[in-house]
Amino acid sequence: MQRDIHDFATYLISERGLSLNTLEAYQRDLESFLAFLKSYDIQRWQELQQQQILDFLGYRKNSEYASASISRALIAIKVFFRFLKREGIITHNTTLLLATPKIWQLIPDVLSLEEMEELLKQPNPSHQRGARDRAILEVLYASGLRVSELCGISIQDVDDEFLRIKGKGGKERLVPIGKKAIFAIDRYLHFRDGGIEEALFVGKGSRRMSRVTIWRIVKHYAKLAGIVKTIFPHTFRHSFATHLLDNGADLRIIQELLGHSSITSTDRYTHVSCSHLQNAFHVSHPRP
Repeated sequence: MQRDIHDFATYLISERGLSLNTLEAYQRDLESFLAFLKSYDIQRWQELQQQQILDFLGYRKNSEYASASISRALIAIKVFFRFLKREGIITHNTTLLLATPKIWQLIPDVLSLEEMEELLKQPNPSHQRGARDRAILEVLYASGLRVSELCGISIQDVDDEFLRIKGKGGKERLVPIGKKAIFAIDRYLHFRDGGIEEALFVGKGSRRMSRVTIWRIVKHYAKLAGIVKTIFPHTFRHSFATHLLDNGADLRIIQELLGHSSITSTDRYTHVSCSHLQNAFHVSHPRP
């Protein structure tokens, strides 16, 4: 599969005449896509399903890549698959039905309270990995963090009531954290060995966990919980904000908690909340 990407790059140089910058960007996107697919144990491009492409694009979206970067990645994949079809490497082009990424402008999915509770109880905290994973899920929901912020937490950033978070642009903020999340962290720390830079959440080799690893953990437990929605670490952030708004929190407070520099970014959650109200009305009112 790696060889196919190399051959594709040669094709772009010799036959398409793309600029060096575009060529390098396409190669980076495809290399990143191939690395992402390792968790699916795919051995041939022919085995790839459309959902795995959507998962990759969704992972990029929820890792806060720019819309332009997501669009370029999809274009790179589509051009690559046209090349694979032309070369006879695949018999069916999986990307034909994929639209341009207008989907990223849609209102984000959120989990209901019931779904969130079911998801949070999936990790078994009686052993180290389960305790760590329970703490990760609890912190994501309790504080509405970006996955990059979660990965960046060190032990000294945690106290009994707040997390010290370094957000976008290196801006620091204090985020309240609930008792259940603190309890989950304490239980995890009972098992935890030392790690590089005193990272709170560590993986193999006692090293700070990556965004991809957190993504895989979330996917794993969502499947165990029987959640059929497409879910990412960022889904916890969306759910955090929406549940706060549903329960009467002021939008400006939610803006501060999320670390949004502009209220415009936070305002989209009013649309999510309104959709929940509308659904409740149609389900509950005797004459909807």
